[in-house]
Formats: sequence, structure tokens, C-alpha cells
Amino acid sequence: MDLKDLFSKISFDRKKEQPSKKDAPSHWVKCPECNALMFFKEVENQQNICPKCNFHMRIGAKKRIESLADKDSFIEYDADLKPVDPLNFVDKKSYKKRVDEAQKKTGRTSAVISGECTINSKPVQIVVFDFAFMGGSLGSVEGEKIVRAVNRAMEKHQGLIIVSASGGARMQESTFSLMQMAKTSAALKKLDALGLPYISILTDPTMGGVSASFAFLGDIIIAEPGALIGFAGQRVIKQTIGADLPEGFQRAEFLLEKGSIDMVVNRAKMKKTLSDLLTMFYKETTQAS
Repeated sequence: MDLKDLFSKISFDRKKEQPSKKDAPSHWVKCPECNALMFFKEVENQQNICPKCNFHMRIGAKKRIESLADKDSFIEYDADLKPVDPLNFVDKKSYKKRVDEAQKKTGRTSAVISGECTINSKPVQIVVFDFAFMGGSLGSVEGEKIVRAVNRAMEKHQGLIIVSASGGARMQESTFSLMQMAKTSAALKKLDALGLPYISILTDPTMGGVSASFAFLGDIIIAEPGALIGFAGQRVIKQTIGADLPEGFQRAEFLLEKGSIDMVVNRAKMKKTLSDLLTMFYKETTQAS
């Protein structure tokens, strides 16, 4: 074989060898707050908290559970519940198509993961919203999962933790979605009547019908630093009242200052804080009984 034949078998089409920008792996993370560029492993080891400015980046439901639950203690329930399309709703896309896309994107059937786990050996029922699934919107399935978690908490005489990350009620389900606000609130009232603790954790963002119902009904309401929390968006409020709004008025620190929430807790300290609260609540429950 001469050199001409040898080189004719070698492809020099580099376009096929180069990954697209979408497929190319990124090993660097840019903080949305301070614009610092960091190695992704450094950020992951800090639970997605910027080591430069303490900005709390959003994390998925699975990582959230891993950060709170004792290792191998989480047991998921109601994973088979799936949204339906009772109104045959269509806007730019059909509701059914949006649900299918969200399920393929997240690998989950709904915007909520519910189950039970232990936190520093203390048993608790837990519900975690995933913002990646249609903005963590509250639909019929999400409401049903919360109510079932409340029922399990009452049956097993345990506390309940709900971690909210939601844009609010799911518009594609209309009144069916809005009714989940009343449904979950009524269930939590039964939990309260038994003297069992409910701890609400507000993460970025917690808005709309979620903030107007179960998210603000906790015995203790905790928020992550910098979390956006409110009912309507800032622009809507400003247009409605016709006045300028205070700087950061919908952020966790402002709400703490005004007494709307109880604590702002760094994500790295959240597990210990929950463990301490559960110890206190369970002790009081035992003494009362």
C-alpha cells in the first residue's frame, strides 16, 4: 500500500468528531449572582451553593432528598400517580404534550416526590417539589400526593416536611388545580389537630397558589437564603398598586424581617436544623400523650 492509499482511508472531516455545543460537557459553573467561574465539582460539594458569595442555586428533587435524608432511608410512595387532562386543555401546546415532555425531561411522573425517610434517625414523611417538572406547578396529582403524605403521617404518628419549589397552581387544570389549595389545607388541619408537626421549607421560587396555601401553614416556616417567595410577580403588584416596591421585598430575608417566616437557614445546615426541630416536636408530642 502506497502513501496515497493510506491517507485516502483517513477521514479529515472534523465536523463529525466535534460535539455540538449542547452535547459538549461543561466542567465550569458561573454563579448567577457574583458571576464567579467555578469548577462544577467544587459547587456540587457545596450542595450547589456558591463558595464565593453563598448564592443558593436551584437543585432538583432527588438531590434535595439526598441532602436531607439519611443514606438509603428514603422510601418513595405513590410514584405511579400520573396527571390526566380533564379539560382537554390546549394553548401553544396541548396539556398532554407538556406533561409528556416534562416526564421525559425529569424521568418522573409528576412535579412532586413523596415518601418517608429518617433525618438523623428521626422518622418523618417528606414531600419535595421539582421545579424542572412544569415549573413545579400544583396540579391534582401533586395535591393528592401531599394529602396521602399527611394521611401516612397521621397513621404512623410522624411529622411532615414539605419542600416547595413552585410557580403556583397549574393553569392547564384550571379549577381542578385551585381546589388543591383547599384540599391540602384541610388535610393539614387534621394533622394539626393531632398535635403532629408540619415543617414547611420555602426554596427558590415559592409563588402563587402554593405560597397562598400549604407553604405558609407550617408550624415552622423555613426559607433558604435569597429565595423568591410571594403570590404575584413584582411587576403585577407594581402595576396594581401604582407604587414602587421596596428592594428585595419578595426575598426570604425581607420576609423574615417582617415576621412572615420563622427562619432563613443555609442549605448546608438544613438537615441539622430539621433534626433539632423534630427532636423538640417529638419530645413535646410524647409528653402531651
